[in-house]
Parts: sequence; structure tokens; C-alpha cells
Amino acid sequence: MDDTIRKAREADILAIAGIYDRILTKEEAGGATIGWVRGVYPTESFARKALAAGDLFVLEDGGKICATARINQEQVPEYAGGDWLYGNAPDGEIMVLHTLVVDPQIAGYGYGKAFVSFYEQYAKEHNCPYLRMDTNAINTAARRFYAKLGFRESGIVGCTFNGIPGVRLVCLEKKLDF
Repeated sequence: MDDTIRKAREADILAIAGIYDRILTKEEAGGATIGWVRGVYPTESFARKALAAGDLFVLEDGGKICATARINQEQVPEYAGGDWLYGNAPDGEIMVLHTLVVDPQIAGYGYGKAFVSFYEQYAKEHNCPYLRMDTNAINTAARRFYAKLGFRESGIVGCTFNGIPGVRLVCLEKKLDF
């Protein structure tokens, strides 16, 4: 694996939307349980909004976009319902990972782990020892993956999330030592 993680560019948007499409197709065929809804979330317009905000990243390997996520300090309102171990962490010291996706055509090659490692390093570089993210409670594969990487489940919040009703949002956190 000769990957590079960098800020996304306009030229990456169609590849990112293609990853979303392949994940949604896999879920619709019963090959994954994530809890997303085609045309609602995630969408190309979601990627464009993140690109415009300057916080959309891609993992590129051999010229191919293999994974993408948004990294910023924006905590979604639903996080207020989390049972955070580090609930008193200052907002300026919290970094959030949103919508990490790996192309299902090449999943299992360490791209997700590489992206989370990048996220942790990015947080350190921005003096943010507290990491937060979320996933849908039905996404058991993601829950196992994040647990292996040292993230703690900090409550489940029932909500409409990104336009999808009936979501049980799992709040995840980790504290970095540096």
C-alpha cells in the first residue's frame, strides 16, 4: 500500500460519490448494514459541502481514491445526548471524524485503519487530544472496528440523523496522550 491522505479537490468529488453509491448498492443488496438511505445521506452534495468547508479528506493509493472522510471540530447536536467520559473537554480540544468510508471494492486492505491513524495524527497536530465520532447502532462492523482501535462507546442517542429517521446514534470517543 502506497497511500497518501490529503485534502480533497473538486476533481475527487465524482470518485467520492462513486464510493457512496457502491456502499449504498451493497447495503441495498443485503451485503452490509450501515443504515444509510440513497438520495438522503451520504450524497454528492454532502461531499461538495465538506469540500467547500475545506475539511474533506481522501486516501489515494496508486491514483485511485480508496477512502474519504470529513475531519473538523464540529460536533453534531446529537452529541449533547452522549454519555461522554470526557464530557468536560473544552470544545477547542475536540476533533471529530465524520462519514469515514472505504470503497467496498477494496475494503479489508487497511485503508480504514490508515485513515483513523491519520485522523489521530491530525488531531495531535491541532492540539486536540479528545476524539469523537459516531456510527449507527446497526452498523456492527464499524462498532467492532472502532473498538479495536481503542474507541469507547459513550451512549446511544435516538434521533433523526442526516435526514434519516429512527437512527440510534452510537457516540464514540478516545483520548490521545501527547
